[in-house]
Amino acid sequence: MLDKEKTAFLLLAFGGADSVENVEPFVKNILKGRTVTRELVEKAKDRYRIIGGKSPLLDITNAQAKAIEAALKKDGVGYAPYVGMRYWHPFIAETLARMKADGVTRAVAVIMSPFITQAATGGYEMESHIALKNLGGGPKVEFTSVWHLKPLFIDAVADNLNAQLESFKDKKDALVIFSVHSLPTQATEGDPYEMLINQSAEKVVLKAPCDYKVAFQSKGAAPKDWIGPSTEDVIEQAKKTGKKGVIVVPFGFVADHVETLYDIDVLFKSFAESKGLVFKRCASLNTNPKFIAAIADVVKRHSEGR
Repeated sequence: MLDKEKTAFLLLAFGGADSVENVEPFVKNILKGRTVTRELVEKAKDRYRIIGGKSPLLDITNAQAKAIEAALKKDGVGYAPYVGMRYWHPFIAETLARMKADGVTRAVAVIMSPFITQAATGGYEMESHIALKNLGGGPKVEFTSVWHLKPLFIDAVADNLNAQLESFKDKKDALVIFSVHSLPTQATEGDPYEMLINQSAEKVVLKAPCDYKVAFQSKGAAPKDWIGPSTEDVIEQAKKTGKKGVIVVPFGFVADHVETLYDIDVLFKSFAESKGLVFKRCASLNTNPKFIAAIADVVKRHSEGR
């Protein structure tokens, strides 16, 4: 750390409702002025009830921040940890205001998604810029570059996948599905989103050899064309091609939230089992030590290469 600087790192994530009562305003934040129907809100509330009434995303991201802080301290780097969410408290603007009040002069920001592109995650940088402008200044926020090929990230995913492959007598009986968030096709024209996903998947299967497909989940309610194939379609293909089971890797998500705990653990599990398939799901990375070490290294290397 440079002298006379109070430096921090900032983890940025999507956000999640902290109660069933707050699902409606959370959904409205995501849709930003678009029509929010009662049916949509009630469906979202049902999902939150099934996963325990709240998203664990903030708690997990805070735990990740503490673990990264500890890993950095072991390397002699004393950065203060902060967490900001895009669509729920603590909003990015709220966190930046707190950082300014705390006297932070510089922050290394990490978007907590392996696949950082304009289409997928560009809004985080835009909202940070707007928030700092509205604050009349604040810490200098520097965003890290892509980290989807970091060896420790790849190792952490491969370890979790190998653990699930071992549950099959013959690994060829399983189709591995790397499931990531879908996006509107129009938004990804000329964007490297799918390329980054495929690059990472190729690296993982070198360490965890398997039959695999990349699939897309959790598309929005807007009547648009979305990137495919869907995870459900790939599950169905697995049955048609004679597989005995599927292993879903929550590849685009580094912490548990409604899209892993409901979409994968409830919807996809039920769908796979209705087809007579064995369903397995790799653990989310959460505070996996290799993943934490990977992100700590991203922060440290960014700082060293200013």
